Amino acid sequence: MSNGHSLRFQDRVALVTGGASGIGLAVVDRLVREGARVAVWDIDGGKLARCHARHGDRVLVQTVDVGDAAAIEAAMVETVARWQRLDILVNGAGIVGPNGPFWETEVAQWERVVRINLTGSFLASRAATPHLRHNGWGRIVNIASVTANEGPRHLGPYAATKAGVVGLTKSMGKDLAGSGVLVNAITPALIATELLEQLTPEYMAAALARIPLGRPGTLDEAAALVTWLCSEECSFSTGASYDLSGGRGV
Repeated sequence: MSNGHSLRFQDRVALVTGGASGIGLAVVDRLVREGARVAVWDIDGGKLARCHARHGDRVLVQTVDVGDAAAIEAAMVETVARWQRLDILVNGAGIVGPNGPFWETEVAQWERVVRINLTGSFLASRAATPHLRHNGWGRIVNIASVTANEGPRHLGPYAATKAGVVGLTKSMGKDLAGSGVLVNAITPALIATELLEQLTPEYMAAALARIPLGRPGTLDEAAALVTWLCSEECSFSTGASYDLSGGRGV
């Protein structure tokens, strides 16, 4: 399938956390299709095996808990040793966490969501940055959420961590300005993944009613925006958050 940019990532090495499913996997598919070699970090060994079967030696699959600083550092060493460089990081690993009033959230539940969604993005970015700065060129894309701005009811830990990712993106972008490394985020609303099958028809109807375009986003749409932000075509945006909500978030 031609998309007009068939080899724009040739000679680039990317790392995608949470890359074995959902938006992360869609990004991996597109990066590989456009010439990149991709390290895929995920906690699900079965999904990683399927990703490897799909792409062969174009990917390096690694079982990594992104909230574990030691695991991040070890995996980064392996990633860079494989291809001798790193150009792109997409922080896609994340969980929704508990659904209910914030006062019913257990401390352990709160800490798990923070550790994976926010600390994980920080740790992976911190480990990647020396390699990106060494190149004098790099891209970091953080997957946040429209909930970062909305703070919807019953999703306190998730909304708080995604707001944290947006704030982290702004600060990282300024810290790295002038280095050749750009940092941006996307803030998707409902995206059509296998997770939608777990939602009740009533929840889906209510969610779609809040989206002016009247439908979920697609994985292809998410991957297109992320990979543009990873590309040389994105050259004058940093610290920004790009809406991907069908009008819900604007």
